[in-house]
Amino acid sequence: MSLTPEQQAEIEELRSQRRETRRTVAGGLEARLYEAIPVLDHGFVRVIDYMGDDAAIVQAARVSYGRGTRAVQNDAGLIRYLMRHWHSTPFEMCEIKLHVKLPVFVARQWIRHRTANVNEYSARYSILDREFYIPAPEHLAAQSTVNNQGRGATLEGEEAARVLDMLRADAGRAYDHYEAMLSQDGQQGLARELARMNLPANVYTQWYWKVDLHNLLHFLRLRADPHAQYEIRVYADAICDLVKDWVPATWGAFEDYRLNAVTLSSQAIDCIRRMIKGEKVSQEDSGMSKGEWREFEGVLNA
Repeated sequence: MSLTPEQQAEIEELRSQRRETRRTVAGGLEARLYEAIPVLDHGFVRVIDYMGDDAAIVQAARVSYGRGTRAVQNDAGLIRYLMRHWHSTPFEMCEIKLHVKLPVFVARQWIRHRTANVNEYSARYSILDREFYIPAPEHLAAQSTVNNQGRGATLEGEEAARVLDMLRADAGRAYDHYEAMLSQDGQQGLARELARMNLPANVYTQWYWKVDLHNLLHFLRLRADPHAQYEIRVYADAICDLVKDWVPATWGAFEDYRLNAVTLSSQAIDCIRRMIKGEKVSQEDSGMSKGEWREFEGVLNA
């Protein structure tokens, strides 16, 4: 992760400040405010601000005055009920604002989640840093032969070295030209909004991303999944750790009912009932396609 001494000093200054407040605070997340959590080779995630906690979700669900007199275990039980039955609006009462530094191609995947407020570093007004995502050798993989949007076997030896050399050389050359087009040197350089178009998709950008907890959990359900692309999954994993510290009861329910759960079709449930009765079931008489049956078997044999 690349933080300048000035940026690190600013973070330490922010983390050293203490303020009296009447707001609800989540102790676990307070301890991590402003901290830059490294992701990939130059990226990071850090919490800038947040609103609410587990109690805020319960309060919204009950539309109650204050925290009430119910026991903590009852609150956790209500949160699990809300999660189990897909009651989403109470979770929208909590929000978080993150500062994220990430490669452009990851940002373009991320922005497809159109349920947040985003403000990105503008290369129209500022000059992007000379920082590119170069995968570690263990994350260089061939195209999958069975999945058009997945990875296959890891590249090794000379082939891996050849690809890494090309990635570094192409990124460096593109940035050299970017700098040359911007160069003043007594001449009028190309406008920044035009010079940026030659930069590769692995150059790093930054943004502030503010989202409510319901939509954040939806993002994490998709992007922290083992099948998600590695480069966005590691950001999701870092955010998962923050959510655990922020709303632990909600996180526990989310793990049980979303992250580690599966959705079964009516045909799959019927097959399970038949199997419990001792009946032998095959794909041909399951009512499922070959793809559905393969996924069903994967769930049973996990």
